[in-house]
Amino acid sequence: MTAPAGLDAPLAGALDALRTCVHCGICLPHCPTYRVLEEEMDSPRGRLYLMRAVAEGRLAPGAGFARHMDLCLGCRACESACPSGVPFGALLEATRAELARRRLGTASRGWARLLLALFPEPRRLGVVLALLRGAERLGLGPLVRAPARLRRAPRLAATIALLPPRLPSPAPPPSVVPAAGPRRGRAGLLLGCVQRFLFPEVNRQTARLLALAGWEVVVPRAQGCCGALELHAGRLDAFRARARRLAAAFGSDVDLIVVNAAGCGAALKGSAHWLGDEPVAARLAARVRDVSEVLADAPLPLGPLPLRVTYHDACHLAHGQRLRHEPRAMLARVPGLELVPLADSDLCCGSAGVYNLLEPAVAERLLDLKVERIRATGAAAVVTGNPGCLLQIARGCRARGLPVEVLHPVEVLARAVDRRAAEDARA
Repeated sequence: MTAPAGLDAPLAGALDALRTCVHCGICLPHCPTYRVLEEEMDSPRGRLYLMRAVAEGRLAPGAGFARHMDLCLGCRACESACPSGVPFGALLEATRAELARRRLGTASRGWARLLLALFPEPRRLGVVLALLRGAERLGLGPLVRAPARLRRAPRLAATIALLPPRLPSPAPPPSVVPAAGPRRGRAGLLLGCVQRFLFPEVNRQTARLLALAGWEVVVPRAQGCCGALELHAGRLDAFRARARRLAAAFGSDVDLIVVNAAGCGAALKGSAHWLGDEPVAARLAARVRDVSEVLADAPLPLGPLPLRVTYHDACHLAHGQRLRHEPRAMLARVPGLELVPLADSDLCCGSAGVYNLLEPAVAERLLDLKVERIRATGAAAVVTGNPGCLLQIARGCRARGLPVEVLHPVEVLARAVDRRAAEDARA
């Protein structure tokens, strides 16, 4: 179909997909913003109606339209619920590309531009966090983090509050970690951006566990960002460029590219949609695996870990990659571990990339729901496979006085391996 005058190609080419929505409403109770705001236009059905009106030329995209799109978390819970298979995530990305072209929406505003200039750039992010670590070593941490000084800058306050109480040293895994025991193949490890600086231990333990499972692990030092944040903001050209550079950094001599951040994995697995017939698309998307897919049944020396935990489904793992069983299977293998169910486990915690830094009011209401659900489990730890969720839930638990650990599944397995090693050393 010919695009309406002035309409950008991604959204104009999505009409067939938009028309698959039959407006049944099954998505409504699964949508976090609809549950919080109770507005039809802030539901998947309502947003699809608006998108279709714009794509068909019946509605000019303006500030009101952009606001409804900005309020969407992009969690894709509606995709899991939809009986018609509407690809909401790709449609939202196409819509935001149109908004970005017209300089409408949150992604065009100053704070969002600053975040998108910082988080996808490891060197810049590393410098900022190094300065914060230096301030903390000089005893200036309370001054930097003082909430009273940031009342007039709520988004900056939300960003600083998200940081862990102590910033870790970002030591990466070795460039190559040899396989232990029979070799299963060669796995590249994606370091991520937030993950490499705020959860470096998750990366180090991921490399260690993969090696114990028989994989030779390579960690290219030249790798950059996967582009997920830019994709969600509608910056499609920037995302394509990052995906191409990432594919080049890993080369063709790795069997798998292992990702331990749900948002990064979903973006890379879906990269072929935006890269089209480019050869790089097949080389990249087809090899990407979440760490849970690789370690769910891998031979690992696990010792007993008597711990009561609950599991939060990161949106882009459960809805974007459709991985629910594998992370739970990882945890279920640990002797002595008690895994208790979490009500609304796949309801977004409010992190959603940088959503919690751009829309803190809505994000906070979702975080309230999540923390109360966690409290009700009586668990000593909550486990989730995405750095944004780890930061958001940990902050929520700190602020609400809930004394639970917030862990990545890899950290749980690593503890069990350490227990086994300690037992073997005593034997």
